[in-house]
Amino acid sequence: MSYDVPPIEGETDPEVVGTTGGHPLWEVFVRASRGLNHVHCGSLHAPDAETAARNARDVYTRRSEGVSVWVVPSAAIHASDPDDRESWFDSDKPYRHPTFYEIPDEVGHM
Repeated sequence: MSYDVPPIEGETDPEVVGTTGGHPLWEVFVRASRGLNHVHCGSLHAPDAETAARNARDVYTRRSEGVSVWVVPSAAIHASDPDDRESWFDSDKPYRHPTFYEIPDEVGHM
């Protein structure tokens, strides 16, 4: 199951569903420093990717806290339903979480 961007009230044109004034919604991801993952920071409306990237830089990295910005059209993102977690994620495999293993003292930090 996936979620799509819901239409704004009164929108019917499939080309601009989930947009404001005909501008698509973009999801913004920022990487704080090299070696770290990009993290979702928020969303914004923009007419194209270049404008979305520039606006994302201005809105989400005002204090120069980022080294990289990604913008992705919201319509291109599909996600699982959080209420359908059991069918997507197996939670009956405790061996994936080594909380019950004994770690010898000689090993040190893991």
